[in-house]
Amino acid sequence: MDDPLMLARVQFALTAGSHFLFVALTLGLATLVALMQTVATLRGDAAGSRMVRFWGQLYVINYAVGIVTGLVMELQLGLNWAGMSRVTGGVFGAPLALETIAAFFVESTFLGLWIFGWDRLNRWVHLGAIWVVTVTAYASAYFVLVANGWMQRPVGFELVGGEARLTDVGALLTNPAALLAFGHVLFGGLLTAGFFLAGVSGWHLLRRTAEVEFFRRSMRVGLVTVLVALYPVVMFGGAQFAYLQPTKLGGGDADAAVADFTARFGPDEYMAPGLAGAGEGVMVTMWSLMHLVALVALVKVWFGRWLVRGRVFHVLMVVSVPLPYAAMLAGWVFREVGRQPWAVYGVVKTEDALSDVGSGTLTVSFVVFTVLFAVLVAVNVWLLARFARRGPGGASLGAAPPAEPAVVMTPTF
Repeated sequence: MDDPLMLARVQFALTAGSHFLFVALTLGLATLVALMQTVATLRGDAAGSRMVRFWGQLYVINYAVGIVTGLVMELQLGLNWAGMSRVTGGVFGAPLALETIAAFFVESTFLGLWIFGWDRLNRWVHLGAIWVVTVTAYASAYFVLVANGWMQRPVGFELVGGEARLTDVGALLTNPAALLAFGHVLFGGLLTAGFFLAGVSGWHLLRRTAEVEFFRRSMRVGLVTVLVALYPVVMFGGAQFAYLQPTKLGGGDADAAVADFTARFGPDEYMAPGLAGAGEGVMVTMWSLMHLVALVALVKVWFGRWLVRGRVFHVLMVVSVPLPYAAMLAGWVFREVGRQPWAVYGVVKTEDALSDVGSGTLTVSFVVFTVLFAVLVAVNVWLLARFARRGPGGASLGAAPPAEPAVVMTPTF
């Protein structure tokens, strides 16, 4: 490909989309693990503590690999989109800085305390650590969506000398394009984690595991989470249509917006590309399939003894794990591709946001980043599958280190 703009766009789509797969499971699993540990701590439940260790270990794996993808994504953002930083850095960079300083470092610090604090910290302090991790994970997602929401619906700024300057922090932080997206992502993460728990549990029950009670409880937690999150996801998603760009919705407002953009910026293809509509269609289809699975799950949850019966049901839960991932990626395509040709809607075109780099340099970085992300995704899937297959007996999170063999002193003469 010899089109630098298209190369940069596809590269960002691959890196951002791949990173988002980690984020969704991380948000949902962190919440469920924190709730599991809360219940186990209040009850003094040893079985509940085993659940925390097993599912917490899978959470840590996904988090650790996801951090690497996030760092790489930020690197290519700086390399390829310097034009956007020059114009909008004073506004766009503020929430990203808050995400890094106030959320990411706090989250990582307390996650370390939680991982290495088993049987070392007071149980209430240890429980507090995982809740700090969970809350800061949500704060991190919120600040990122504030930045993205501003790209979708720029508010609280003014252009001075061709540069955006922040004039209203409140408008930036309460932008409906960010708040509604945050609710959508929050429940989307829970939906992803719910299907993940149910799928892993279904795999073990299908293989007639000896840990029947463990995975029956885990299956129930996963299915209840799916039932709780399913409708809020679509409600927050539907509410966002009130704030979508006119050129994404079509109609008279779209014609007026195109006329305005043409007068201000010159002729261009200002209507949303067809790929955006395809993303919307796939997203709705995936939600409909998840809804059908949830109806089956409702019967299974109501009659709890059925959770360990029925091989067809267990297979259904295993094959349903990718559904929320497909829905999220399709929704992301609808949200981001539909904004084109704008990097920041009505403010900076994508072509003007691109760095001054040649197609050769972008081709090399595209190949390197694509291979790297493919490896990271494959490694994450392999690690999750490997440790999930081991079951709770193979969970090493929080396990006491093996005792060192006693040294017997033999007298010498």
